[in-house]
Amino acid sequence: MEKLQNKTILITGANRGIGKSLVKAALAKGASKIYATSRDLNNLPDFEDNRVIPLKLDITDNNQIKHIAAKASDTQVLINNAGILNSGTVLDGDMEGKQKDMEVNYFATINMMRAFAPVLEKNTPARIVNVASIAAYSPLPFIAGYAASKAALFSATQAVRIELAKKGITVHAVNPGAIDTDMNKGSEMEGLGDPDVTAKSILDEVENGTLDIIPDDMGKGMYNTWREEPSKLAAIFHDMYHG
Repeated sequence: MEKLQNKTILITGANRGIGKSLVKAALAKGASKIYATSRDLNNLPDFEDNRVIPLKLDITDNNQIKHIAAKASDTQVLINNAGILNSGTVLDGDMEGKQKDMEVNYFATINMMRAFAPVLEKNTPARIVNVASIAAYSPLPFIAGYAASKAALFSATQAVRIELAKKGITVHAVNPGAIDTDMNKGSEMEGLGDPDVTAKSILDEVENGTLDIIPDDMGKGMYNTWREEPSKLAAIFHDMYHG
C-alpha cells in the first residue's frame, strides 16, 4: 500500500492528545507537509519542524472548513481527529452536552469529508482517516452521548468508504480504547493507552491498508469481547456502571 512518506497530510485537533501525537508520528513517517489545525493556534505546540503548517480551524464552522479546504488544496491524507466528550447518561445527562457531542463528532466531521472529498479526488491516491472510538461498539452509559456520536461517525465512515471506493480515496475508521489524554484526565480506568504509541500504530495500519483500525490493547480487548458475543461486553459495562 501507499506509504505516508512525502505525502501532504491534514490533521484536525492537532493541539493535544492523539492529534498532537499524530503530527509527531507523521513527521517520523517522512510526510512532506502537515497541516496541523486547532481552534486556537496559541494552544498548538511548537513541533520545531518547518513541515508543520499551523491552521486555525473550528470544524463546527462550515465557512472555516471551506476556507481551509481551499487553502490546503494539496492535501492527500485527511485525518479527522478533532472530537469532544461530554459525560452523562441517556436519561439524566445534560442534553446540551449530547448535542455538542453530535455536532462535533458527527456533523462537523461529515462536513470535513464533504469539503475535502473533491480535494482528495484531485490528489489521488488519497485517504480519509476518521478517528471514532471503541465506544462505537460499547454501551457506555456514563458517556452515552459521546458513544452515540462515535457510533454515528463509524456508520457514516463505512458508508462513505463505499461511496468513494471508485474515486481513488481509501477511507479508514479508527476505534481506539481509552487513551491517556486530556479527554480522559481523571479517569479511574486502568491500562490507558499511550498516545504516541497509539498514533504510530494508527499510521502503521493506514500504510498497511487496514480499513478498520483498533490501535491499542484496551480497544482490541473490548472489540474481541464484542465480536465473540455483544452481550458479554454489555455485561462488563453493566457491572462497571452498577458497581
